[in-house]
Amino acid sequence: MDNLMQNNKIYLEGTCIGELEFSHKMFGEGFYTFRMEVPRLSDSRDILPITISERLLMDVDIRKGKQIIVEGQLRSYNKYVSGSNRLILTVFARDIQPLEERSKNPNQIFLNGYVCKRPVYRTTPFGREISDILLAVNRAYNKSDYIPTISWGRNSRFCKSLNVGDNIKIWGRLQSREYQKKVEEDDSITKVAYEVSISKLERANESDNEDEMNFGRDYKDDYDDSEEFDEFSSQQHEKIAE
Repeated sequence: MDNLMQNNKIYLEGTCIGELEFSHKMFGEGFYTFRMEVPRLSDSRDILPITISERLLMDVDIRKGKQIIVEGQLRSYNKYVSGSNRLILTVFARDIQPLEERSKNPNQIFLNGYVCKRPVYRTTPFGREISDILLAVNRAYNKSDYIPTISWGRNSRFCKSLNVGDNIKIWGRLQSREYQKKVEEDDSITKVAYEVSISKLERANESDNEDEMNFGRDYKDDYDDSEEFDEFSSQQHEKIAE
């Protein structure tokens, strides 16, 4: 189980921007959710969903406006919404602490998993390269989390060499992205997609002796935050649960 815990690690620094809401109870343990605002290296922000056990709430003050550090795992589950299954992502908190000093990288994630759909490579109208990978990350009790990821530039070109079943390691950040989904000819709704933006990836056997997660590392991201990519991200997110 310890090895499985190392397959999926996320570190976030930011601000609690929503009140705690009860989510569900499992084996007598209650779980709550709230939203967290995490700054990017640019001037924008990611709004991310956090799930926390009631047992952690005994030791930390989670209120709107509080500056916190969240460490845990990125989890996924299917939810039946409007007649179809949707893939839902949430950060499952294993530890929450008050934020006393900000680091250079407030949003870091490491995943070690398996390509479970053929990577989708494409170029934008401006000629920039993008690849989408759906990654299956194993966890305890024979379960897996299915994580949508997106890569850019040279990382995107590398993804063209990957096949279903390949074991890869990725480093990056978890991002949120709003997009418009057309529901009728003249009507659309705003939805939010969550995905891991990849800054580094490699085949798993290339770094077996490396430290998977080096908090505070100054990653050089290979992505662009411009709205040019919104359409591509939304298309991938809509297809994941199919």
